[in-house]
Amino acid sequence: MRFTLGAPRAFTVSPDGGRVVYLRSGSGTDRSGRLWVLDLTGDGAPRERLVADPRALLGGSRERLSAQERARRERSREGSSGIVGYAVDAAAELAAFALSGKVYVADLLGGTARALPVPGPVIDPRPSPDGRHVAYVSKGALRVVGTDGEADRALAEPEDDQVTYGLAEFIAAEEMGRSRGFWWSPESDRLLVARVDESPVQRWWIADPAHPERRPAEVAYPAAGTPNAVVSLQVVGLDGKRVEVSWDRARFPYLARVHWSAYGAPLLLVQARDQQSQVYLAVDPETGATRTVHADGDEVWLELFPGVPAWAPDGRLVRITDEGGARVLAVGDRTLTGGQLHIRSVLDIGESDVLVSASAGAEADDPEVGESHVYRVNELGVERVSEGVGVHTAVRSGRVTVLVSTALERAGATPRVVRDGEEIAVVASHAERPVLSARPVLTEGGARRIPCAVLLPTGYSESDGPLPVLMDPYGGPHGSRVVAAHNAHLTSQWFADRGFAVVVADGRGTPGRSPAWEKAVKHDLALTVEDQVDALHAVAERFPLDLGRVAIRGWSFGGFLAGMAVLRRPDVFHAAVVGAPVTDQRLYDTHYTERYLGDPEEQAALYAYNSLVTDEGLSYAEKQVRPMMIVHGLADDNVVVAHSLRLSSALLAAGRPHEVLPLSGVTHMTPQENVAENLLLLQVDFLKRSLGL
Repeated sequence: MRFTLGAPRAFTVSPDGGRVVYLRSGSGTDRSGRLWVLDLTGDGAPRERLVADPRALLGGSRERLSAQERARRERSREGSSGIVGYAVDAAAELAAFALSGKVYVADLLGGTARALPVPGPVIDPRPSPDGRHVAYVSKGALRVVGTDGEADRALAEPEDDQVTYGLAEFIAAEEMGRSRGFWWSPESDRLLVARVDESPVQRWWIADPAHPERRPAEVAYPAAGTPNAVVSLQVVGLDGKRVEVSWDRARFPYLARVHWSAYGAPLLLVQARDQQSQVYLAVDPETGATRTVHADGDEVWLELFPGVPAWAPDGRLVRITDEGGARVLAVGDRTLTGGQLHIRSVLDIGESDVLVSASAGAEADDPEVGESHVYRVNELGVERVSEGVGVHTAVRSGRVTVLVSTALERAGATPRVVRDGEEIAVVASHAERPVLSARPVLTEGGARRIPCAVLLPTGYSESDGPLPVLMDPYGGPHGSRVVAAHNAHLTSQWFADRGFAVVVADGRGTPGRSPAWEKAVKHDLALTVEDQVDALHAVAERFPLDLGRVAIRGWSFGGFLAGMAVLRRPDVFHAAVVGAPVTDQRLYDTHYTERYLGDPEEQAALYAYNSLVTDEGLSYAEKQVRPMMIVHGLADDNVVVAHSLRLSSALLAAGRPHEVLPLSGVTHMTPQENVAENLLLLQVDFLKRSLGL
């Protein structure tokens, strides 16, 4: 679990500043998350309390997960067990969570937890702001129950087995960063509820060939160019009254964001399918009518961001937008930041400021390679809150902030509790310490100043001579690998200690640099190979690299990139480990793929060019045949194994030898420890054989 077990996470600060709520497992080898509270009131030092322990609540019984809960965790890349998420009321005095398909509520003041007698299996229980009710989803229906366990009832029930209420559809959870499907009103008397109809979506079947006696799993998968689920919204009252929310769903079918606070009407962000236009809508909860608050347009695409849109306490709209070549924070009709910062998310909106996460912008004097910081922003200016080289984020309510910081020189993350700028506590971590130390050198390479991390073997000296090279990128949208955080480089350091110079490069398309940098991959995902080549040659001017022995490995987009590298630039790359690659763009989902390549019926040539399996995709390869190991989990419902099978078939038809490693029962995450460990060993063996080491 990448040394995340035993580390505190998912922080919530109570509005009165008296409590910090969080999850943490019992040790660095324990997967089972527990619910904790750090009390900040009283005369003594802050005191930590265990509120809910899954082992005690289940009485030693084994945790059981429904198929929908397993799918939800796959979408959120959640590999832990026990309590993996929770929600609180407005005062952060009551928490609700799902455990083994049941609803539990926890008294955060008294420190007790109990199950509510409701039908299961349960997904996403959330207390009302006043703490009197809990809404949850069971078998596609949105239900509500009193926190005393009484008056359980369905508020919205599916009309057939293709409809759900209160759940996020596949692409919202996988691509839009929207994992929820219902939202409480501030008055706790009604909810906004998403209705999802998956009947238009094509069906795929995910089978496990290792178990032919098992039925394949049916998956509604909206591949590029095919129909999406139909998503609508209703205002549903606790009294049973239901009002349909109206907007131009034909023009703006994607429900990207929903925000409902005491500072204004319910707020929606809806997007066009081509993601080049979107509107912010205020909802009248009495009638369901909507009015446009703001509209955005971009000829390339419009990005979605965590924490926005939202209302400020004074009723102004808070959003992140691309303006003047920079990614900026806008409040009302004013932009409060410029090209010095690249805004990544909104963390909190206060009475007098907005707390944001940002990296150095294109106009910054210091590039700060791999860093991101926390800033306070208002009309008076910008103030950095976090200190030291690293990656920082925060959770805030009122006067209390939990500032979570990582650094290159130390393992793990440090969560510091700060009140009025003064540290009052550090939340303890039980995470295991890695048995090796990552020593990345963060730099920039080439004319485009590509962010790079270089890792050499422990104990290496220049007298040992030049080293074979392993490029280790993700290299695509929404994924930065060159970060100023120690644990992020542990796997790369492990490969380096096997005798490689490991180079990680974040080329065009990766986040955190500038809008133009991210959007350069429009219509041409394959240009990411060019940036890997440029980064390699630039780094070779400073480090002892043997350019006659260069391999590349990657997973997901990184797998696509690794496959592209050896097929299109075999003069540079001599072997590749291609993990869970997107090889045929027509097989990946609508919201992601169409953002970059458009409609496959209208842009057939672009899809063919950006493919590893078409004649156009394979024709770029020169006559050199480079070894390729293709790895894929057979249970992957995100990048399905058909991608790798089609690549293998295309390579076979072209007479190109390769290896295929199927992983039975493994999804896109590969959370199984024995699989993850042995997969690393097999990769090293393949790379050494392929490079003649």
